[in-house]
Amino acid sequence: MITFNYENDFILEDEVVYEDWISRIISSEDYTNGEVNFIFCDDEYLLKINIAYLNHDTYTDIISFDYTVGNLIQGDIYISTERVAENAATFHVDFDNELKRVLAHGILHYCGYKDKSEAESQLMRIKEDEKIALFHVEQQ
Repeated sequence: MITFNYENDFILEDEVVYEDWISRIISSEDYTNGEVNFIFCDDEYLLKINIAYLNHDTYTDIISFDYTVGNLIQGDIYISTERVAENAATFHVDFDNELKRVLAHGILHYCGYKDKSEAESQLMRIKEDEKIALFHVEQQ
């Protein structure tokens, strides 16, 4: 079950479309969809979480708490929509594309992909692009 929660004024349009897409990302990596909660918030909300749980006093676009057991994907993914908007402007992409990248990124972490080294980051970008491309694929 995928749920979307809001701690700011942002509202994800077409939640069902995003839920289906995220489920397809999970199954495309040979995992099963458990309970995944996306929590949309602002920079300050996510900064408090970053300080309290990760001891990092920096802004970030995403923090995920992974509760995956075996192949059952589960977790809480916090996303700062302010940071997503800023990153979209920095990278000259539209907000929706950057949001999809961050949503996919969180799920890919749960599927075992890392991004600490240069090689890991390159693979993560490839997988993000692959999963974003799935967004517009019609299911039969």
